[in-house]
Amino acid sequence: MTESPQPLKEDLAIEIEQNVTVSKNHIVDADMPSEPEGNGAKNPNINIDTSVSDHGPNHTTSDGSPPKWGIHEDLKHLQEDDMILAATLVIDAKEGRNFTFKTDPTYVRSYNLYHKFYLRYLLYFMILFNLSLALFERPAKSGWEIPYWASMLLETMCLAFFIYRFLHSAYFSQREVFFRDTKNWLILVVIVLTFIDMICYVIWDNVTHSTRPIRWSRPLRPLFLINFPDGKQIRRAFRNIRRTVPEIMNVLILFLLSVLLFALLALKLFSRRDLVYANGDPYFETYLDSIWDLYVLVTTANSPDVMMPAYDSSNWFALFFIFYIVICWLIFMSIVLAAIYYSYRKNLKNEIKAAVYGKRRKLAQAFDILKVPYGGRQVVTYTVWCELMKRVIPNRSRSHIDLLIRVLDIDGSNMIRKQQFLKLADLLELQLSEVKDRQTFLEQKFPIIYNSFISRIVKLVVRHKAFRYFFDFMIFVNAWFIGFDLDEADWFFLGIFMLEIVLKLYTFGPREFFRVFWNVFDFVVIGAAVIASAIETIEDSTYEEFQLLDYLLVLRVLRLFKIFGSIKRFKVILQTIINIGPSIITYGGVILVFYYIFAIIGMEIFQNLIHYYDYYKEDSPPFCGNSALNGTQFYKFHYCNNNFNDLLRSLVVLVELTVDLFKVISFIPLTNSLLASGFVAVTSKVARLYFFCFHMCCVIIVLNIFIAFILEAFILEYTIQKVGKLESYVEQKIRDLGLGIGQTGPRQRQLSAANDNSELVPNEELNIVEQPDSDSDTESIPDLSVEKGLRFHLKKKSRKKVEVLLQQMFEGEIDPEDEGPENETEIYVDKGPRRLTLDTVA
Repeated sequence: MTESPQPLKEDLAIEIEQNVTVSKNHIVDADMPSEPEGNGAKNPNINIDTSVSDHGPNHTTSDGSPPKWGIHEDLKHLQEDDMILAATLVIDAKEGRNFTFKTDPTYVRSYNLYHKFYLRYLLYFMILFNLSLALFERPAKSGWEIPYWASMLLETMCLAFFIYRFLHSAYFSQREVFFRDTKNWLILVVIVLTFIDMICYVIWDNVTHSTRPIRWSRPLRPLFLINFPDGKQIRRAFRNIRRTVPEIMNVLILFLLSVLLFALLALKLFSRRDLVYANGDPYFETYLDSIWDLYVLVTTANSPDVMMPAYDSSNWFALFFIFYIVICWLIFMSIVLAAIYYSYRKNLKNEIKAAVYGKRRKLAQAFDILKVPYGGRQVVTYTVWCELMKRVIPNRSRSHIDLLIRVLDIDGSNMIRKQQFLKLADLLELQLSEVKDRQTFLEQKFPIIYNSFISRIVKLVVRHKAFRYFFDFMIFVNAWFIGFDLDEADWFFLGIFMLEIVLKLYTFGPREFFRVFWNVFDFVVIGAAVIASAIETIEDSTYEEFQLLDYLLVLRVLRLFKIFGSIKRFKVILQTIINIGPSIITYGGVILVFYYIFAIIGMEIFQNLIHYYDYYKEDSPPFCGNSALNGTQFYKFHYCNNNFNDLLRSLVVLVELTVDLFKVISFIPLTNSLLASGFVAVTSKVARLYFFCFHMCCVIIVLNIFIAFILEAFILEYTIQKVGKLESYVEQKIRDLGLGIGQTGPRQRQLSAANDNSELVPNEELNIVEQPDSDSDTESIPDLSVEKGLRFHLKKKSRKKVEVLLQQMFEGEIDPEDEGPENETEIYVDKGPRRLTLDTVA
């Protein structure tokens, strides 16, 4: 049995002269040393023989003459275009892209150009700029409106770029796949409809002056944000919504039928009893009014006002409303949330499956391009690996590349099998730093002073948890002084907190300091407070003229919340809030899309029907400029500023409707909301459909899906905190090799192919110091600058995104080389009933 070479040492990288022979259409090694010999060393002064032994390439010199460089044996089956294609597939797997593109060299280069960061960010800018045009189009704030031809010109510029991106994507995509995608058709249809709308608007505005022209295509603008592939997170959220709605439709239909049935009963019970509301409005006069009143009751906005006239007539009528609330509010609304959560969880798992399988298929395609036969199996050799990495992670050192293959190499042969190659995307996502990356600016520029005895004492004190406890106590004392309005100590506390910031900047360096949220918060608040105090002192401002300092010092007290992160009872809750931060932004974008659509529609329907005037000026027009509001509660309680006369005001109204869809002041007996009733008064009862649709889309569906996400994230976080660590194969291997930040040596546990899976592993007694928690500094923080060599930054399980945790859990359930079904749609197909077990229920 031949002996395998030793694993590559990270400090054995040898720089060689760029003296190569170029062969046409083949890859030539520009700075590549020869394959390592059996002892793990690399010798640049050898000629490369084309024979391959069990040890790898056979390194010999033919006649003792100076060596001649040529094409490596492992690269003869590859051309430059093949390596570019393989690197593109690896980058796709790392970035989570799911494009199906043509593999000819011209199309691959076009595909790589499509994903250039400047084109992607330019697309984001154009989409946001296109959406922001509504701020300056009629109706707009006073002084903001621009001529319609100017806004159309700017919108045409945006559409031209959208067309370019659409055609660019169509060029490199496989035609049958591209035109089978509904999202591409939607982009094309929206562009065409927008141009048609522009033409119609120009004709309408110049031919007919008696009516107001309408830009009916403006609500379609957010569809560009949803359907362009660059917004994959928002697309995924909308895809989840699209798949959830049909599955909960049966529950929504039963709920609406229940409302219709109870409305019919209410009409028969109360319409002929000559009952009226406290404000004189008829009580359940028509069937549509009955439906509306009872639907509002589901939101509890008009409870108990809607019941009181009937209850005053007979106390027994309270049973009708009690039964209605129990059935339609308590039961059906709970079932709607449960159905949405179940559907969301199933669709989320399918999304995770599709992401994992898509990543593996990309890496498998790259492996098939790069592989060579060796010892009866297909592998990627060290030479091919180095060429690949130079394209995937350019400008990285040879030591960096060698360390990556060391993690994936299971037997020390400097070759990677397919099973390990499929872990490459996970490996590339981990941060790998060198010594200079972990040194602070002062340590690099003034190493003698920074590493002196006194400096080491200062750094030791700052890194100790007692340092943080002391300043947390000072924050508490400062809060006490603020609460009792003792301003004399403001400069003392500002000086103390400034000293804390300076010491942290000195110890951690600016780069590490500003990575922690609370450090950034402290720096901004205290820095602004110092500036505000200085201005207040210099200009001798009075308390009434300058109150910014008090606000800033009060914000400082919020830092006490981080102390709760060290308390076990609160840790899961706070950690869930931190981990769902990125997804909150995603769902915020989803809600913004719905807000924008309904805001534009509301502007077209209700614009200039309600105006705001100073209520206390004698010459101000009464009733919000509309006599239809005379005597209404909408005007009585000064709601005139809640209107749809521009985009910003429209968004504010929708936020108010979301917080409490039908805004009601509890002590006012109203059948309708103050907001809805005002717009109904100036139009007709048909306007209720607008508020009903908004409630259905944004409250019942979108917000419930967001709640489902919160529930899933909390359950996942709670489970992981209770069970143990969730480590991928790559993280396990890094810990075994002792290559993680804070490890003092390799973990003494052999990793075989049999446990090449992600799994929940119990906490072990390891000689490891975890990477410091990025959002809690209540424990002592190790000095990472003392780490030697290249080190991986392994995140705690609590620092991983929910999606990453779910992917690691799913990868542990499937075969290491399983690439999923050939047809991706099969992932979303229900496989039918399974055997019922306790695990599937709980």
